[in-house]
Amino acid sequence: MTKLRLSYQTIEFGKTDIHLCTLRNNQEFYDPDGTAEKLGISSASWPIFGVLWPSSLVLAHYMFDCETGKKRILEIGCGIGLSSLVLNAQSANITATDYHPEVQTFLDRNTELNGDRLIDFERTDWADSNDNLGLFDMIIGSDLLYEDNHINLLATFINAHANSQCEVILVDPGRGRKNKLSTKMIEFGFNYTNEKPAHTDYIDGEFKGHILKFIR
Repeated sequence: MTKLRLSYQTIEFGKTDIHLCTLRNNQEFYDPDGTAEKLGISSASWPIFGVLWPSSLVLAHYMFDCETGKKRILEIGCGIGLSSLVLNAQSANITATDYHPEVQTFLDRNTELNGDRLIDFERTDWADSNDNLGLFDMIIGSDLLYEDNHINLLATFINAHANSQCEVILVDPGRGRKNKLSTKMIEFGFNYTNEKPAHTDYIDGEFKGHILKFIR
């Protein structure tokens, strides 16, 4: 990460402080060996994982107040992994996954910054049917649907890793695909509701998205 310009911040969740190292901005890029390029990640999309987005903040604040108990939890497309870091600080059973080759480096670094145990992580593609993730009681994610072809991939991936009884919580910033996703999830036996986040004063400007909930 020596070629990247980084930013450090502390985000407060009640009396819990989460220390976070991110990319300085969404113009950073460093792929000297072409690892990301070989995975189909362009220079324009490369930095998306490494900055903090409003949907990620909404999910993290929601999960901070969520009763998770002993549930096995998976964060899909975790990016900088703020929600995973919050849950890890609460000693939840959290596993994170993302496709980007640099995510685990930042996740491990941020876990160490917060003095917590390393978070279980697996790099995988939603189309990969040979991962080692297993099944989960709760699956979470934020701002995942960038393209129409992501809908079936995401729903199928979730279904493949959901226990027979499972709660799915996704934060959608309003990209216009939540209804299509809900239709697919209903086909997999999930009940669907959505809600506006109650308080978003931690975000600059209005959050126009929704929290999507799928339960079976």
